[in-house]
Amino acid sequence: MRVPNLDCAAMHDQRFDNIRERLETIADELADLSLEHLRRSIDEGGDQLPLDEKRVSRARRAVLKAADILSTDDRRAAFDD
Repeated sequence: MRVPNLDCAAMHDQRFDNIRERLETIADELADLSLEHLRRSIDEGGDQLPLDEKRVSRARRAVLKAADILSTDDRRAAFDD
């Protein structure tokens, strides 16, 4: 029976954490972009959502979902509470 290399597992978890953090940053950038589009629309007198708003919101949700999937079980448990 093979015993898992704990150093390898720790490094693997760290890589997941790094990717998760980058995904969360991308989600923040998408939220900022969405707000900029909404502000611009309002400033221009628009009374409807910009066409790209739905697409940007869907992309942000997908990125947040990916980040959540990469979260450790401890972090996910805290998030679910």
